[in-house]
Amino acid sequence: MSGWRRQGEWLEWRAAGDIQGREQARQLASALIGEKWSRTLLHNGGLLWQGSRLRLRLFPEEPNVQADEWTDIEFLYEDDFCFVADKPAGMKVHPTAEGEKGTLLQAAASRLAAEGQLCRPRHIHRLDEDTTGPVLFAKYDWVQTILDARMREKSIGRTYVAFVQGRLAKAKGRIDAPIGRDRHHPTRRRVSPTGESAVTLYERLETYPDAALVRLTLETGRTHQIRVHLSHLGHPLIGDALYGGRRDAIGRQALHGEALVFPHPFTNEPVAVSSPWPADFGALQERLKNL
Repeated sequence: MSGWRRQGEWLEWRAAGDIQGREQARQLASALIGEKWSRTLLHNGGLLWQGSRLRLRLFPEEPNVQADEWTDIEFLYEDDFCFVADKPAGMKVHPTAEGEKGTLLQAAASRLAAEGQLCRPRHIHRLDEDTTGPVLFAKYDWVQTILDARMREKSIGRTYVAFVQGRLAKAKGRIDAPIGRDRHHPTRRRVSPTGESAVTLYERLETYPDAALVRLTLETGRTHQIRVHLSHLGHPLIGDALYGGRRDAIGRQALHGEALVFPHPFTNEPVAVSSPWPADFGALQERLKNL
């Protein structure tokens, strides 16, 4: 196979030689997008072949029902299949109540609609409302299916930086502690022997009089995992009042998604995306250095 190009709703793939029949066409399509979606396309007329050309209807027009009023958000990466949005602090990734507005999902939908892209964004993972950084979205159902599988396989890597209270004794560490719900609080989580397995790796980058800058990598993706684990370690995130952090230094938990690496859903080539520090993160670092 050699080369592809998009033509409206269709992706055209040129094979090395003529495609001989329905079964070979299905096998070629399956190699590109997987067995499930190749069979779906074959069933609904979305897979065509002629000579050496294979055509797949991978970009169907969709009603953009999630669009909201325009919000200026940045796309750190985008192509025909997916995109990475840079989430600001104070914005939810998606609505959690009927009629809720002002989420990253809706802002992304509005941007796509304004650019004439007739597709509906689907988030692949989430960040807490006050955490900043990159969030990966799929533009179509079949892309979401592939990226969801990559998440389950732990093929999508996420790296964070955070400011924590106190001086970490170790330069590097591994926090392996299961996380479950806190029955005394509706949203809080806690380390619990009956919770789900959770592992966080940390590396100390800088030390200040009573704080530290750390880089964190997740081996699992539990709700509030970094926040719970660092609080459990005795070094809550600065600004994270829910888990014991002091409020006075920053108006939110000092946690930022630094980088996201994922295999492209179509080419399987690695895509690496970084997110610059938000202004309040840099300002906090300067205050800590000057204490």
